[in-house]
Amino acid sequence: MSGMHHAIDAVGLECPEPLMIVRNKVREMSPGETVSVVATDPSTVRDLANFCRFMGHELVTSEREGERYLFVIRKGA
Repeated sequence: MSGMHHAIDAVGLECPEPLMIVRNKVREMSPGETVSVVATDPSTVRDLANFCRFMGHELVTSEREGERYLFVIRKGA
């Protein structure tokens, strides 16, 4: 895995805050870098999948652990 790995803690935040934080972070990352996101808002599952599809990023993982949703996004070219 190339480049830096970033992390976002969006626990307790409600839509659209987690998506906005992720969007801003990905914007400042280099292509190929990854960011992990932990969230508790169920709508982040849909929001982040759509964000990656529309913006050309890779949603590496999207899983649920209890009340938490865990994501890893790799920035596309």
